[in-house]
Amino acid sequence: MLFKTIAIAADHAGFPTKEYVKNYLEEKGITVKDFGTYSEESTDYADFAHPMATAVENQEYEVGIAICGSGNGINMTVNKHQGIRAALCWKEEIAYMARLHNDANVCTIPGRYVSNDEAIAILEKFLTTAFEGGRHINRINKIPVK
Repeated sequence: MLFKTIAIAADHAGFPTKEYVKNYLEEKGITVKDFGTYSEESTDYADFAHPMATAVENQEYEVGIAICGSGNGINMTVNKHQGIRAALCWKEEIAYMARLHNDANVCTIPGRYVSNDEAIAILEKFLTTAFEGGRHINRINKIPVK
């Protein structure tokens, strides 16, 4: 894996997937900072997404993982942060292209729409794919709004 420090956050709908993914990564020897939530009790994804995104933005962690039911709400939230390029990944190929062409630094997973095995496959692809650079650098540099 390219990354050894990962921040993770989820809401109640993403909690079961978050726990599965977190345990998997820790078994692989990766440092995982869990920003919550810590149960399936109803929560607001922004309460956990913003602290996780800030930690990635401040380079306290190399990349982040965000999980909610559809993936949409938490993805919109983390992308409000200037230094975040979050990609909603529901297939391995999307995760691959998010890293290869977009240098995504947060992988967002729709917890209600992928199995645990699919979530792991998506993350494996995301965490092992390097940014291609080249013609994509100029495109990425145009993303921030000043």
